[in-house]
Amino acid sequence: MKIAVTGATGHLGSRVVAHLQKKIDTKDIVALVHNKNHATALINEGLEIREIDFQKRESLEKAFVGIDTLVYVASKTYSVFDRVGELENVLAAVKKNEIKNLVAMSFIADQEDNPFVISPFYSYLPRRLAGTDLNFAIAKNSLYADPLVPYLPELIERKGLIYPVGKQAMSFITLEDSAEAMATTMALNEDVLKSRRTYLLTQSRSYTMPELGKIMTKVTGHEIGYHPVSVEEFGKIYAAEGDGAELASMYKGGAMGYLHGLSDDFAHLTGHEPEAMEHFLTRSYHE
Repeated sequence: MKIAVTGATGHLGSRVVAHLQKKIDTKDIVALVHNKNHATALINEGLEIREIDFQKRESLEKAFVGIDTLVYVASKTYSVFDRVGELENVLAAVKKNEIKNLVAMSFIADQEDNPFVISPFYSYLPRRLAGTDLNFAIAKNSLYADPLVPYLPELIERKGLIYPVGKQAMSFITLEDSAEAMATTMALNEDVLKSRRTYLLTQSRSYTMPELGKIMTKVTGHEIGYHPVSVEEFGKIYAAEGDGAELASMYKGGAMGYLHGLSDDFAHLTGHEPEAMEHFLTRSYHE
């Protein structure tokens, strides 16, 4: 059985590939990438590499030949139009190649009145898949904990978190835990694939920003409190990074409680608890 993973050189996709390599033969894994020049490490590991362009259906149809299960890690675009078009191209190529199984990445911010700009796609995804004949499992990720680590020096300098979410808590999962669930207990588990349902992946507890600041203070040895800015100001602060407005819209939803949710789906899928925030930050942070 061949399993293909899109975004195989990305933060999540590369980890999915690594977890699959622990369970099945490398020859049964196909790494789908946008540019083979960025896949040197995977090539050196003996993986089969196929190039794809999500916006060109014919490239997907060619790349999906001989695939039994597709792990679909979506592109990073914030355009709902492009993301929906991407999904439709993927599903058309899946149908043409008679692929039966799909594991799809989603995100917790999928509520119908969520102001996050890409939220409509995450709401569309499960409904669209429900209308197909596919076996599928959706990994609905909470916020990734990983970006907090490179953010810590800035937080130390600011002496506090600035996310504009007020008193609302936010839920997190590590990329490693998400990848493990998607690879070993979704893509490789026939019963999970046949469940045709969404699995919410979170740590065992969520955090208000003062609570998260206390953990960061303990881990770094520097005082990190909570000094929220407005949604508009947050967007301006990070505008230079290219996605300030988009992130601001996500945290606007967070202020409505839409980045919070807890589930034991990860433990049920994997048989063990997800990595806790304090443990993750402690092992990842190096001053």
